[in-house]
Amino acid sequence: MTTRKPGDRRPPGRHKPSMPGLKTSPLQRNFALTKLGLGAGTQIMAHSIRNIFRGRMERDEANRDFVAQQAEILASELGKLKGSVMKVGQMLSLYGQYVLPEEAVDVLSQLQDDSSPVAWEVMAPALERSLGHRRLAELDVDPHPIGAASLGQAHRARRKSDGLEVVVKIQYPGVADAIDSDIRTLSRLLLMTRLTPKGLDLRPMLAEVREMLLHEVDYVSERQHTEEFAKRLAGDARFVVPRVIPEYSTDRVLTTTYESGLHVKDEDVQNLPLARRNRFGAAFIDIFLTEFFQWGLVQTDPHFGNYRLRIGATAKEDRIVLLDFGATREFSREFIAGYREIVLGALFGDNKQVARGADAIGLMPDTAPASVIESFAATCALIVEPFARPGDLAPEVVNKNGEYRWQESDLPMRAANAFARSALTVHFRIPPREIVFLHRRLTGTYVMLATLRAELNARQCLLHHLGAPEDG
Repeated sequence: MTTRKPGDRRPPGRHKPSMPGLKTSPLQRNFALTKLGLGAGTQIMAHSIRNIFRGRMERDEANRDFVAQQAEILASELGKLKGSVMKVGQMLSLYGQYVLPEEAVDVLSQLQDDSSPVAWEVMAPALERSLGHRRLAELDVDPHPIGAASLGQAHRARRKSDGLEVVVKIQYPGVADAIDSDIRTLSRLLLMTRLTPKGLDLRPMLAEVREMLLHEVDYVSERQHTEEFAKRLAGDARFVVPRVIPEYSTDRVLTTTYESGLHVKDEDVQNLPLARRNRFGAAFIDIFLTEFFQWGLVQTDPHFGNYRLRIGATAKEDRIVLLDFGATREFSREFIAGYREIVLGALFGDNKQVARGADAIGLMPDTAPASVIESFAATCALIVEPFARPGDLAPEVVNKNGEYRWQESDLPMRAANAFARSALTVHFRIPPREIVFLHRRLTGTYVMLATLRAELNARQCLLHHLGAPEDG
């Protein structure tokens, strides 16, 4: 069994216990979800009867509590089943700001790939089936995972022949084969729990989840994306991408070199001088903008577990380790061009340009009333607030040097609330999937800089990536 080394501490917080087993057959999983749905139906009936005897205000409060309770039960059960159903719960939390009650979104957001691992007794046979006994015998695998998500978990290992430290990512058995069955059953369950608004067509979202799942269980594709990012960033000393070890990789197992680093919340990171935390923050912004505007290839999962910070002897030797490229998505040049119009319009206060961009990407028609466009443009201006001219920013979000204070701004919450209000108009369409995944990463980047307590202006960086003249 391997031991943890200095400079490789796990993120702070309580570690979740392992799950002793995993329901893998469609029959087992359907039964668990059907049982959950029947229980929800009973609860809904009892809740409706109690509402008859409540006043309006009491009824509204009871409805909110009931939705939160239903979401709590759903999140707990989906987390136990992992795979497709857990990923649907994650997707509901992403789309939730547009279509779900706030109480449900708060609970479902807990499913964002921070789940209990599956016991080694379950995972070891799956690993041996995939690699074969001879290959597996070449590795000394730590049975305690270093990370667990909805579709698989990662274990550290050492190659016996030369001591090479690697990470073995193992897909949960049965999750790939259960995708279609899971989604059919879960679509019925969501209707029974009444978490989604009446009349909402879930089919587009569920079709998107299916496509995403088929992509994310394809470890061959993830391997290709890992190698592609490593190639593109080979000359950039700020970043480290693990090297794929092909002889220990299959369509269900992906093995890469182990790359040491610290969680962003580690005390050694948090105690760095502001200048070094700013350097990390600037790199996080630059890599996001590069992926989207330059490459059209974005790793859309901003979970903190997908990044490690390696502290060097000097600031120039600090590195960001990029992990897990299973959620990498390609964006068309047409979408990027339309989104660029929105950003430029928001930066320079051109509401017509914002409207043209929104129409181009299918978010809102540019024929919407002027008041609707103005409200939407204000929301977009809020989203790009960190890139505004320092003189245009409120005093409470900048320091004495006019630099943006990411932690003090509370921007992700303010932007989410503003976007939700914009979504209430009949002129606003449920965002295309590209927006949902892009903003997932954008929000993650903002939260990362807030966690680093960065204080920096990123306007010139954004203008550069937009191909716009930089401020003189």
